[in-house]
Amino acid sequence: MTPLLSRLIQTKYPHSKLVLNKSVRSFHSSLYNFGAIKPFLLADIGEGITECEIVQWFVKPGQTVAEFDKICEVQSDKASVEISSRYAGNITKVHYDVNQVAKVGSALVDIETEENDNEEVVDTATDANPTTVQDTAPAAGSSSYIAQWETPAVRRLLHEYGLNVKDLSGSGKNGRVLKGDILSLIKSGSLEKKVYEMKKHVIKTVEAADVEGSIPLNAIQKAMFKTMTKSLAIPQLGFKDEIDLNSTSEYKNALNTYIADNPDLYQFKKISYLPIFIKCLSLSLSFFPIMNAQITENAGVPQINYRDVHNVGVAMDTPQGLIVPNIKNVQQKTIFEIASEIHRLTHLAKKGAIPLSDLKGGTITLSNIGSIGGTYANPIIVSNESAIVALGSARKLPRFSEGSNTMVAKQIMPVSWSADHRVIDGATMAQFSNTWKSFIENPALLASKLH
Repeated sequence: MTPLLSRLIQTKYPHSKLVLNKSVRSFHSSLYNFGAIKPFLLADIGEGITECEIVQWFVKPGQTVAEFDKICEVQSDKASVEISSRYAGNITKVHYDVNQVAKVGSALVDIETEENDNEEVVDTATDANPTTVQDTAPAAGSSSYIAQWETPAVRRLLHEYGLNVKDLSGSGKNGRVLKGDILSLIKSGSLEKKVYEMKKHVIKTVEAADVEGSIPLNAIQKAMFKTMTKSLAIPQLGFKDEIDLNSTSEYKNALNTYIADNPDLYQFKKISYLPIFIKCLSLSLSFFPIMNAQITENAGVPQINYRDVHNVGVAMDTPQGLIVPNIKNVQQKTIFEIASEIHRLTHLAKKGAIPLSDLKGGTITLSNIGSIGGTYANPIIVSNESAIVALGSARKLPRFSEGSNTMVAKQIMPVSWSADHRVIDGATMAQFSNTWKSFIENPALLASKLH
């Protein structure tokens, strides 16, 4: 029995101990007759994506794969995606190096796979000199196989620090390498981060301050470059204001008290201001639908496409760069449901694992730059939306008490709007922002509008 045939039998029957016995025909299995080389193509993953950057390979030439085994991880200008094999067989060629860009429709790997089905005699009975099928790769379900599983966060760290998971001793179940294992090595100072020189596809270790020369944009940077270049063709109307968060703070604290009293209801332990801001934004859109619209052209004639759904994008800073997933149908969600979506998206973003479905279909965007620092900004709208707001850092500032000359401390949050000035004028922008502000500053008014 050839080593390749042995590997295939073990892949297909990982828990069996099969032996070859030509004298006994008690068990038959349809096995592979190799010879046909099939190119495995990068399929169209939608959203107008035409190319993807190879992040990492899970296979190499000479390796045997089963159907649905992972082939590689690719990064488009919208999300990171793991590609699974359509075929079972032997990898004969890998067409790209890590960090190279593959076009949709091009071959990722060549797989030597079955040409037709033949019957090979495989027997489980004993024999005087049996040839036992040897496993040359960890079988699914075995401890060694589990130890090599990697979460997206672990894969990213392995990639950044030039590590092989097989060289590490994990603290997880069955020796699985966890993110904390690598972070411990980093904190100990025993690892140095790698900078990848993409043009030559070699790895060199440098200090951040020593990086010189030019390298290609990564996939997310390419997306930002294309999107912002297109967006700057749109005249942007800016508007800035301040919002008093004192009453909102009390409202948020009351909601968090409820969450603490009912710990089994939600995956999160408390909420921030963000779910409240997003719900108030959706309520305001129902009064000003133009702010949720998209400008399109029909036979060269501009038109306004009004949208009933409020898919609010939330800008997130991730290890891979800025991404903007959106919370779908905010108009139908409660503040707690919005908080659940933020919790889910935040955890996925940290792993670099937000799916395409969460990245497409946004209708308006909220950027919380205040979580990093700063007051006002000049956010840029994307071409399929009409408005974006940036939240600055909330600070305690002196303000006059309403109806008196007494100075009091107020929690003040600066906000910065940009809107498509082709269809949205200054008065509409100010009225919309004031409506949103009134809901945030008056939780009783907000509650009166909730269904």
